[in-house]
Amino acid sequence: MQPRLLTLLALCFATFAGAAPAIAPGPAVPVAPAKVVVIPVQEQVDSPLLFIIRRGLKEAIENKADVVVLDMKTPGGALDATFDIMEALGKFPGKTITYVNDQAISAGAFIAASTEEIWFAPRGKIGAAAPVNATGQEIDKSMRQKVISYLRAEVRSISEGKGYRGQVISAMIDENYELKIGDEVLKPKGELLTLTASEAAKTYGEPAQALLAAGIAKDLADLLTQKFGAGGYTTTTLEVTWSEQLAVLIKSIAPILMGLGMLALYIEFKTPGFGAFGAVGIVCLAIVFLGNYASGLSGHEPMIVFALGAVLVAVEIFFMPGVVVFALVGILLMLGSLVWSLADLWPNEPLSVAWAGDAFVSPLQQLAFGLFITVALAVALARFLPRSWVWDRMVVQSTVGGAAQLAGGAAEVSVAALVGREGLAVTDLRPSGQIEIDGCRHEARSELGPIDRGRPVRVRAQSDFGLVVEEKR
Repeated sequence: MQPRLLTLLALCFATFAGAAPAIAPGPAVPVAPAKVVVIPVQEQVDSPLLFIIRRGLKEAIENKADVVVLDMKTPGGALDATFDIMEALGKFPGKTITYVNDQAISAGAFIAASTEEIWFAPRGKIGAAAPVNATGQEIDKSMRQKVISYLRAEVRSISEGKGYRGQVISAMIDENYELKIGDEVLKPKGELLTLTASEAAKTYGEPAQALLAAGIAKDLADLLTQKFGAGGYTTTTLEVTWSEQLAVLIKSIAPILMGLGMLALYIEFKTPGFGAFGAVGIVCLAIVFLGNYASGLSGHEPMIVFALGAVLVAVEIFFMPGVVVFALVGILLMLGSLVWSLADLWPNEPLSVAWAGDAFVSPLQQLAFGLFITVALAVALARFLPRSWVWDRMVVQSTVGGAAQLAGGAAEVSVAALVGREGLAVTDLRPSGQIEIDGCRHEARSELGPIDRGRPVRVRAQSDFGLVVEEKR
């Protein structure tokens, strides 16, 4: 027993002392290259740039990108767009980097400060972020103090845990702020701070850390190679198109376009056949969807929902008049799709979060304004236009070819004189179609169920949008 015990103790001692034979490591697991999306920030900070960045960030989220890099060269711009961009950057779950190539002035400095890392081109510059009004003039002193106070608080909130960043950006905002690290004054009171790449990369304190820069790179490829190694990344660069500029204009008049589009479709549904009103309505609403798509607010899904709603309304009008359910559901889908297209929804964001964040407040307001325009114009048309010969020719007496056609030289009769007259249905009325009276075709609508082609009809009344007929028994 004793020799065996000694042998066992020797083996244990050898194991703990490192004498046991080494185990060969298994094959290394390959690391997938980082997916990088590059968004160009190469112009003034305003609404088009907001649309570009928002679209790029949403595409990056949908494509499961690891890193977003802002390739920045901007002289600054509007504060409202700047804050919206900073908020949008905060929604990206991966890493955000700004590459100052070669300037991030004013609003550009704020945007750069909201990203996790700031890299510089060798000739990069950042700073001079004092607020000014839209014309570039100095703002009122009391208002200036309020704006600076707010901006500094905003910078502190996004700079926590990022070294000297909060102090540096504050020195860029407020000329009365003294930037001092240890015993060294980097910026005295009375001037705004602007840093070069080498100045931003200089280290201070114990332990030493860079003033602002995460590094200096000669170009984007060099930056990414320093971060991820050669071949350790793949890049996708967002293509900037003219559509963002167009989106600004469309977005500014979106409620008007919605109002006119819904009014045109309402008139189209109230009149037989398909004509100019339907085309105008579809074009107006399509432009709204296009603007929202270009601005990064929505994808193609709201357009699909809108088309489904339009189909249900058409089913109600042409195949199942009087059922109401199809038209009601269709109208709700159409209105809902408009709100959806206007809402700033982010991929993978729960609807409850978007609702709590007031994402639907502005879209609902715009839709309400659009509906107000629709109702106001519809009332005006119903009151004044039907009394004119233009309306009679355009709606009531329009024929299959689009103009009244008289047979055998018969004289035109007034619309009111047709009430009580009898005629023949020359097309199916489900509920709309054409009838013929004394050789002249007229657009008509049946409100008492469908009427088959060839059946005799009697004109019961004249509505604002056509003749109302019933089948003669």
